Amino acid sequence: QVQLVESGGGLVQPGGSLRLSCVASGSFDTFHTMGWYRQAPKKQRELVASISSDDPAVYEDSVKGRFTISRDDAKNMVYLQMNSLIPEDTAVYYCYVRRGFPTWSKYWGQGTQVTVSL
Repeated sequence: QVQLVESGGGLVQPGGSLRLSCVASGSFDTFHTMGWYRQAPKKQRELVASISSDDPAVYEDSVKGRFTISRDDAKNMVYLQMNSLIPEDTAVYYCYVRRGFPTWSKYWGQGTQVTVSL
């Protein structure tokens, strides 16, 4: 099994920055894909950013140029640097990882709250 723990969420003013971190523990090899989803109140969960072992990083349109995803496979970690935050970024942010062939299993963290407000 795989356990994911996120950290780095909190309250920030518009225009500010936060860095989310997610560490994986358990039994696994290097993950194929690591990334972040978010879910705002009364909205569906949406992909924010993902990074895989063989493709460039992918970003949701509204965060392009403001957010940067990175991973450190030696530490089993994935990060999300969030700059120029706006109130619309307020959501619970969930880390996820996906194994590669043959299982392609997906695992989720418990979520961390990000609130952008004055």
